[in-house]
Amino acid sequence: MKDNGDLVIRPVRDSDADRVWPLLRDVIRKGDTYAIDPNLTRDRMLTQWVEQPRATYVAEREGEILGSYYIKSNQAGNGAHVCNCGYMVAPSARGQGIARAMCLHSQDEAVKLGYLAMQFNLVVSTNTGAIRLWQYLGFETVGRLPGAFRHPEAGLVDALVMYKWLEPAQG
Repeated sequence: MKDNGDLVIRPVRDSDADRVWPLLRDVIRKGDTYAIDPNLTRDRMLTQWVEQPRATYVAEREGEILGSYYIKSNQAGNGAHVCNCGYMVAPSARGQGIARAMCLHSQDEAVKLGYLAMQFNLVVSTNTGAIRLWQYLGFETVGRLPGAFRHPEAGLVDALVMYKWLEPAQG
Protein backbone atom coordinates (compact mmCIF):
# COMPACT_ATOMS: atom_id res chain seq x y z
CA MET A 1 0.00 0.00 0.00
CA LYS A 2 1.20 3.48 -0.80
CA ASP A 3 -0.29 6.23 1.31
CA ASN A 4 0.78 9.38 3.09
CA GLY A 5 3.04 10.55 0.29
CA ASP A 6 5.67 7.93 -0.37
CA LEU A 7 4.89 5.80 2.69
CA VAL A 8 4.82 2.08 1.89
CA ILE A 9 3.12 -0.45 4.16
CA ARG A 10 4.21 -4.01 3.49
CA PRO A 11 4.55 -7.35 5.26
CA VAL A 12 7.59 -7.58 7.51
CA ARG A 13 10.49 -9.66 6.16
CA ASP A 14 13.09 -11.67 8.08
CA SER A 15 15.69 -9.18 6.87
CA ASP A 16 13.83 -6.36 8.68
CA ALA A 17 14.64 -7.62 12.20
CA ASP A 18 17.62 -5.32 12.76
CA ARG A 19 15.59 -2.30 11.64
CA VAL A 20 12.39 -3.20 13.54
CA TRP A 21 14.22 -3.95 16.80
CA PRO A 22 15.16 -0.30 17.65
CA LEU A 23 11.52 0.77 17.16
CA LEU A 24 10.22 -1.98 19.45
CA ARG A 25 12.97 -1.47 22.01
CA ASP A 26 12.51 2.28 22.28
CA VAL A 27 8.70 2.24 22.49
CA ILE A 28 8.47 -0.72 24.88
CA ARG A 29 11.25 0.44 27.18
CA LYS A 30 9.63 3.86 27.54
CA GLY A 31 6.81 1.96 29.23
CA ASP A 32 3.98 4.43 28.68
CA THR A 33 1.81 2.72 26.05
CA TYR A 34 2.29 -1.06 26.04
CA ALA A 35 1.82 -3.66 28.77
CA ILE A 36 4.85 -5.57 27.52
CA ASP A 37 7.75 -6.31 29.83
CA PRO A 38 10.34 -3.60 29.00
CA ASN A 39 13.14 -6.00 29.96
CA LEU A 40 12.37 -8.58 27.29
CA THR A 41 15.34 -9.60 25.19
CA ARG A 42 15.60 -8.61 21.55
CA ASP A 43 14.75 -12.13 20.39
CA ARG A 44 11.77 -12.48 22.72
CA MET A 45 10.38 -9.07 21.76
CA LEU A 46 10.76 -9.80 18.04
CA THR A 47 9.08 -13.18 18.54
CA GLN A 48 6.16 -11.55 20.35
CA TRP A 49 5.72 -8.75 17.77
CA VAL A 50 6.69 -10.45 14.50
CA GLU A 51 6.40 -14.22 14.76
CA GLN A 52 3.42 -14.90 17.05
CA PRO A 53 0.78 -12.69 15.37
CA ARG A 54 -1.04 -13.82 12.26
CA ALA A 55 0.65 -11.05 10.24
CA THR A 56 3.03 -8.16 10.90
CA TYR A 57 3.67 -5.15 8.68
CA VAL A 58 6.10 -2.26 8.52
CA ALA A 59 5.56 1.29 7.31
CA GLU A 60 8.59 2.66 5.57
CA ARG A 61 9.66 5.68 3.61
CA GLU A 62 12.79 5.62 1.48
CA GLY A 63 13.89 2.39 3.16
CA GLU A 64 13.52 3.73 6.72
CA ILE A 65 11.09 1.83 8.94
CA LEU A 66 8.91 4.44 10.64
CA GLY A 67 6.26 2.16 12.10
CA SER A 68 5.00 -1.36 12.48
CA TYR A 69 1.79 -3.15 13.34
CA TYR A 70 0.62 -6.68 13.94
CA ILE A 71 -2.74 -8.38 13.52
CA LYS A 72 -3.90 -11.49 15.35
CA SER A 73 -7.08 -13.14 16.56
CA ASN A 74 -8.22 -11.56 19.79
CA GLN A 75 -9.60 -14.87 21.06
CA ALA A 76 -9.68 -18.47 19.89
CA GLY A 77 -12.65 -20.53 18.82
CA ASN A 78 -15.96 -18.71 18.71
CA GLY A 79 -14.24 -15.36 19.30
CA ALA A 80 -11.71 -15.74 16.48
CA HIS A 81 -13.70 -13.50 14.12
CA VAL A 82 -12.49 -10.47 16.13
CA CYS A 83 -8.92 -9.38 15.61
CA ASN A 84 -6.53 -7.37 17.73
CA CYS A 85 -3.84 -5.06 16.41
CA GLY A 86 -0.91 -3.24 17.97
CA TYR A 87 0.75 -0.22 16.35
CA MET A 88 4.08 1.48 16.95
CA VAL A 89 5.44 4.62 15.35
CA ALA A 90 9.02 5.75 15.76
CA PRO A 91 9.20 8.80 18.05
CA SER A 92 10.89 10.79 15.27
CA ALA A 93 8.00 10.04 12.88
CA ARG A 94 5.03 10.92 15.09
CA GLY A 95 2.51 13.42 13.80
CA GLN A 96 3.07 12.43 10.17
CA GLY A 97 -0.09 10.32 9.70
CA ILE A 98 1.72 6.99 9.97
CA ALA A 99 -0.50 5.52 12.71
CA ARG A 100 -3.58 6.58 10.73
CA ALA A 101 -2.25 4.97 7.55
CA MET A 102 -1.37 1.75 9.41
CA CYS A 103 -4.77 1.59 11.12
CA LEU A 104 -6.62 2.02 7.82
CA HIS A 105 -4.35 -0.56 6.21
CA SER A 106 -4.91 -2.99 9.09
CA GLN A 107 -8.68 -2.74 8.73
CA ASP A 108 -8.45 -3.67 5.05
CA GLU A 109 -6.07 -6.53 5.84
CA ALA A 110 -8.33 -7.73 8.67
CA VAL A 111 -11.28 -7.99 6.30
CA LYS A 112 -9.11 -9.88 3.77
CA LEU A 113 -8.11 -12.29 6.55
CA GLY A 114 -11.78 -12.91 7.36
CA TYR A 115 -12.13 -10.85 10.53
CA LEU A 116 -15.45 -9.13 11.20
CA ALA A 117 -14.39 -6.75 13.98
CA MET A 118 -11.30 -5.21 15.58
CA GLN A 119 -10.72 -4.75 19.30
CA PHE A 120 -8.01 -2.88 21.16
CA ASN A 121 -7.76 -4.45 24.61
CA LEU A 122 -5.64 -1.94 26.50
CA VAL A 123 -5.50 1.63 25.21
CA VAL A 124 -3.76 3.59 27.95
CA SER A 125 -5.91 6.57 28.96
CA THR A 126 -2.92 8.93 28.95
CA ASN A 127 -2.29 8.10 25.27
CA THR A 128 -4.74 10.79 24.22
CA GLY A 129 -3.42 11.14 20.67
CA ALA A 130 -4.10 7.47 19.96
CA ILE A 131 -7.54 7.64 21.57
CA ARG A 132 -8.50 10.65 19.44
CA LEU A 133 -7.26 8.89 16.29
CA TRP A 134 -9.04 5.61 17.04
CA GLN A 135 -12.28 7.50 17.74
CA TYR A 136 -11.88 9.49 14.52
CA LEU A 137 -11.46 6.20 12.64
CA GLY A 138 -14.72 4.85 14.08
CA PHE A 139 -13.66 2.92 17.18
CA GLU A 140 -15.95 3.10 20.19
CA THR A 141 -14.88 2.88 23.80
CA VAL A 142 -16.78 -0.15 25.08
CA GLY A 143 -15.09 -0.46 28.44
CA ARG A 144 -12.86 1.27 30.96
CA LEU A 145 -10.48 -0.71 33.17
CA PRO A 146 -9.75 1.36 36.29
CA GLY A 147 -6.06 1.49 37.22
CA ALA A 148 -5.22 -1.30 34.77
CA PHE A 149 -1.93 0.23 33.59
CA ARG A 150 1.09 1.21 35.66
CA HIS A 151 2.36 4.32 33.88
CA PRO A 152 6.01 5.21 34.67
CA GLU A 153 5.18 8.86 35.45
CA ALA A 154 1.42 9.02 36.10
CA GLY A 155 1.16 5.90 38.26
CA LEU A 156 -1.93 3.71 37.97
CA VAL A 157 -4.07 4.94 35.08
CA ASP A 158 -7.16 3.59 33.38
CA ALA A 159 -7.10 1.62 30.16
CA LEU A 160 -9.80 1.62 27.51
CA VAL A 161 -11.21 -1.26 25.50
CA MET A 162 -12.05 0.00 22.03
CA TYR A 163 -14.02 -1.82 19.33
CA LYS A 164 -15.08 -1.45 15.73
CA TRP A 165 -17.21 -3.60 13.48
CA LEU A 166 -15.41 -3.84 10.13
CA GLU A 167 -17.04 -3.16 6.81
CA PRO A 168 -16.16 -5.49 3.96
CA ALA A 169 -13.91 -3.84 1.40
CA GLN A 170 -15.81 -2.43 -1.54
CA GLY A 171 -14.45 -3.87 -4.77
